[in-house]
Amino acid sequence: MKEFQIYLWDFQRIFIGEVPGVFYIEIIIRSVLIYIILIASMRLMGRRMASQLSRIEMAAMVSLAAAIGVPLQSPDRGILPALVIALMVVGIERGVSYFASKNEKFEEVTQDDLDTLVQDSVLQLDRMQKTRITKDRLCAHLRSEQVTHLGTVERLYMEADGSFTLIKNPEPKPGLNILPAWDEDFVNEMKFTNVMVCKNCGNEKQQSDNMCTNCATEEWDNAVIDSVKENKKQEFAPA
Repeated sequence: MKEFQIYLWDFQRIFIGEVPGVFYIEIIIRSVLIYIILIASMRLMGRRMASQLSRIEMAAMVSLAAAIGVPLQSPDRGILPALVIALMVVGIERGVSYFASKNEKFEEVTQDDLDTLVQDSVLQLDRMQKTRITKDRLCAHLRSEQVTHLGTVERLYMEADGSFTLIKNPEPKPGLNILPAWDEDFVNEMKFTNVMVCKNCGNEKQQSDNMCTNCATEEWDNAVIDSVKENKKQEFAPA
């Protein structure tokens, strides 16, 4: 369309477009056929397409969306190219899934691997940096799981699909407080101990330590255990 053909109050062009009215009947037919192609493609790619997607499945979904959108809106584009693209996408996705099930190294390359972000109540800062997970985001997720300090966390995994898996410590120990510092009312309900932990990662301080052996930080804080109504420090011997 040339510049002189565009003007602000052309409501027919804005709402109807430059196509004859009969094309809107054709759109109904195209939509039904495209919908069938999409459902069939997702069915062939397996049940995971209806759950949380891996990288390969996400790429397949985006490719299907890009292929299917064009024939729905362009009267000069046929449905056959979208069908061919859908078959190619399904074939590639099923091929990748097949080889990933046969070869762990191939699966790791194509779909990534899990990472341990918290191990034995200590933040694994190197793994967090590798996965680009900030401390604030990690603590926010733990708080959403009703966790108030790291002593209750045995493991926190980041799965290959980006989700988190929390395994709580069956015998909670004193750990680093992860409540926001500005929420003084809640923080003051925590039960403090005389166990010192690294303020950066939660690693427990030994008597001879001036620097954290996990992250080389020299800032320490009193560990906390389950909250109580009265804020007080309690003698708690390090293990």
